[in-house]
Amino acid sequence: MTEKPVIEVHGLRQKYGDFTAVDDISFQVQPGEVFALLGTNGAGKTTTMDVLEGYLKPSAGTVRVLDHDPFAQRAKIADRIGVMLQEAGFFQDLTVGETIKAWRRFTVNPRGVAESLELVGLESKARTRVRWLSGGERRKLDLALAVLGRPRLLFLDEPTTGLDPDARRATWSYLAGIVREGVSILLTTHYMEEAEFLADHVAIMDSGRIVRQGPMSEVIARGADTRITFRADASTRADRLPVFPGARVEERGPVLEILTGEPQATLLALLTWAEQNSVGLQDLEVRAASLEDVFLDVAAQGRAVV
Repeated sequence: MTEKPVIEVHGLRQKYGDFTAVDDISFQVQPGEVFALLGTNGAGKTTTMDVLEGYLKPSAGTVRVLDHDPFAQRAKIADRIGVMLQEAGFFQDLTVGETIKAWRRFTVNPRGVAESLELVGLESKARTRVRWLSGGERRKLDLALAVLGRPRLLFLDEPTTGLDPDARRATWSYLAGIVREGVSILLTTHYMEEAEFLADHVAIMDSGRIVRQGPMSEVIARGADTRITFRADASTRADRLPVFPGARVEERGPVLEILTGEPQATLLALLTWAEQNSVGLQDLEVRAASLEDVFLDVAAQGRAVV
C-alpha cells in the first residue's frame, strides 16, 4: 500500500490582521524525500513552517502533518518530528553536554549525549558553555537537538547559516544519510547550492504564493536558460552576432553572454559564425541553468511587479 504524504497542505492562507503572509498555497512532502521551500526574505517561508510545526493555527485551508492537524493534535506528532528554528533559545551558562542532557529529559527514546555530539562534530565542545560557542557551533547544537529523538520528519529552517564550507558539506552528508534511512525533511535555505544538493522537490515562494514548484530537475529545466559566455576581439560586439532564435545576448564589457533555451543549436550557430568570420572566441563556457538562476529570475520578476 502506498504511504500517505508526511505533509499535506491545501489552500493554506495565513493572515496577520490585514496582511496576508501566506496566500493560498498547496504542496505535499512524500516519505523519505527532501522538500525545499525557498524564497526571498518575507516571502512566507517561516510563517508556513510555523503553521506546519503547530505553532500557528491556519487562517484558512487544511494542513496535515503525519496525518494529523499539527495545531490541534500537536501532542500526537511531537515525538515524531524534529524542529530546527532559525534561532533557538539556549541557557547560556549550560555547557553543550549539559544542554543535550537537559533536552533528553523531554525526549522519547533520545540518543545518548556522546552520540549526539559525534553526529555534529561537537565532541571537543562538550564542556564549553553555550555562550562561548561561535554562530556555526550553535547551529550544530541546534541540529543535534533536532535529531535527538530520532524523528521521522525534520523541519530545518536555515540549518547551515554560519557554518564554514567544510562543516556545511559535512552537514549535507549527514542529512543525506538520514534521508536514505527514511527520514523526510522540509528545508528552507538561502544557499541554493544546498537546496540543489539535498532536495528532491522544490517550491519557490514570492509574496506569500508559490510561483514555481515541482521536482528539482524539472524546475531548473523549465525555469532558466543555459548561458554561453565568451570573450571576443575588440571589434566584436553584440550587434555583430547572428540572430539566435529564442535567445538573447547580453554585453558586459569584453564578455558576451547568450542566454538560450536551445543550447546545442545556439552553440553550433555561434561556432559556425565564428569560423566563417575568423573570430576567435576566448574563454568559451557553456553553463547549464542552476537553481540559483531560477531563484534570481523569480526574485527579479517579483521586483518588477512591485
